[in-house]
Amino acid sequence: MKPIKLFVFSLLIITMSCNKTKSNLQVEVFETSAKGNKLTKLSEFQKADSLVTIKLKPEDTFQTITGFGGAFTESSAYLLNKISKKNRDTILKAYFAKNGANYSLTRTHMNSCDFSLGQYSYSPVEADMSLEHFTIEEDRDDLIPMIKDAMAISEDGFKIFASPWTAAPWMKDNNSWVGGKLLPEYYDTWALFFSKYLDAYKNEGIDIWGFTVENEPMGNGNNWESMHYSPDEMTAFVQNYLGPKLEADGYGDKIILGFDQNRAHLKDWVDSMYKNEATSKYFDGTAIHWYDSTFEIYPKELQYAHNKAPNKLLIQTEACVDSEIPKWKDDAWYWSKEATDWGWDWAPEDQKYLHPKYAPVNRYARDIIGTLNNWVDGWVDWNMVLDRQGGPNWFENWCVAPVIVDPDKDEVYFTPLYYTMAHFSKYIRPNAKVIGVDNSDEELMVTAAINPDGTTAVVIFNETKTPKSINLSMHGKNVEFSIDAQAIQTILIPINEL
Repeated sequence: MKPIKLFVFSLLIITMSCNKTKSNLQVEVFETSAKGNKLTKLSEFQKADSLVTIKLKPEDTFQTITGFGGAFTESSAYLLNKISKKNRDTILKAYFAKNGANYSLTRTHMNSCDFSLGQYSYSPVEADMSLEHFTIEEDRDDLIPMIKDAMAISEDGFKIFASPWTAAPWMKDNNSWVGGKLLPEYYDTWALFFSKYLDAYKNEGIDIWGFTVENEPMGNGNNWESMHYSPDEMTAFVQNYLGPKLEADGYGDKIILGFDQNRAHLKDWVDSMYKNEATSKYFDGTAIHWYDSTFEIYPKELQYAHNKAPNKLLIQTEACVDSEIPKWKDDAWYWSKEATDWGWDWAPEDQKYLHPKYAPVNRYARDIIGTLNNWVDGWVDWNMVLDRQGGPNWFENWCVAPVIVDPDKDEVYFTPLYYTMAHFSKYIRPNAKVIGVDNSDEELMVTAAINPDGTTAVVIFNETKTPKSINLSMHGKNVEFSIDAQAIQTILIPINEL
C-alpha cells in the first residue's frame, strides 16, 4: 500500500487523492489500535482498498452531552495510597489533567459497596432516626483525598454524583446489608441521609452534583450490598420524601437520577417515573447500566426512555469488564474476543446468547458510540484503578479497570481501555451537541458532536480486521484518510472549518 503524501502546518492538512474539491477539510486524527497506537496523532495514512463515505450533518442536532468519566471507589482510592506519590500523581493526571483524559463526569458510592474494603454505613447507630451520629469518617483516609486531589488537578472541573448501594441494615425489613427493602418508618430518615451527605461533603470542600436514588434497585443476585425498590416504590420515595427534603434543605438544584440498572428493563421504570407531572417533578433523568448483554445496546429501550421524557437526562452510570481478573501488560488480550462476563456462567439458558465472549475494547467503543447515537448524554465507567487481582473487593467480585496497579512492585499499567475512554472524554466536552452522521459502511461505528468552543469531534470505530479509507465531509469540504484494522479514531475539526 502506498502512503498518501501529507503537508503539515499548525494542523494536519491531508491532501485529497480521490476527490476533487476546491477546499479541503483540516483535521487532526488520533488513533488507538490493536497494532499499538495509543491515542497517537497520525501524520501518515495507508490507502485501503475500500472507501467509506462519512458525511457530518451539523444541521441535525440531538442531545447535549453531560460528560464522560469513571468512579471514585474506596478500592481505587486505597490503591492510590499504596503506591508511590509519583505513580499516584501520574494516574490522577492521566484521568483529570487537560492533557490527559480530562474526565468531566464521575460517580462515587454512599456507604460501602462491593468495591470497598469492608461493609460500613455513615449511620452506624441503630434507631438514630434524626441521624445525630451521621459520619463520613470511613471516607477520610482514602476516598476524600482521592477526590480532592483530582479536583486540584482538573482545570475544567468535573461533576460528581453519588449512589447508595444500601441503607444501614437497621433501616431495612431484613436487617441485612444484602437485599430487603427500606422500612416505611425510615423513609424520612433515609431522605435526611442524602441531605446530611451533601452537608458533610460540602464541609470537605466537595460539591456533589447529584444522586442516583439506588444502585441496582432490582438487586444483584443477593451477593453484595443492595436494597430493593419496585418502580412505583422508588417513584413514591422521590416524589414524597427525597425530592421535598432536598428542596426544603436548600438542595433543590441537586440532580436526581432514577432507576440505575440494566437497559432491558427501562420501560417499566420510566413509565413509573414519568407517569405524570407530579411523579416527574423531582426526577432530572434516568441512570442505566450495561450488564444485560456483552453486545446488545438496546436502542429501542433507549429511544423509548428518551421519547417518554425528552427533556430529561439519560446517563450510563456504570460499566466494567466484570467476572474477569485483569490481564497484566497484555494489550492484545483487550483487543481479542476472550473475555467473559457474569452471564457466561450464570445467565438463564434463554439469555445465554446475550453473553458471548467479547473483546473489552470492542465492548467499550461499541457501547459508547451506540448509546450516544441513541440519546445517552453521559457515560461513566466503574473503578478507575484496580490491582492485578481485580480488587481489592470484600466480596471477591473481581473486575477490570482502565488502569491496573501492582502496589507491591509500585508498577502501573494503562490498559487499552484507558485510551478508549479518552477518545471520548478528552475530545467531546460537556455541553457538546451530538449531530447527525451519514455513514456508508455498516461495519464502522461513527458518532459526532460539536463542542461549546466550536470544534467538532468525530469518533470512528473499526472493529473489523480490514483497514478502511475514509472520505469525511462537512459543509461541502472533504478530507480523506484511513483507519487501521481494529482501531478507534477521534477526528478533531477546528472551529475555522465550520
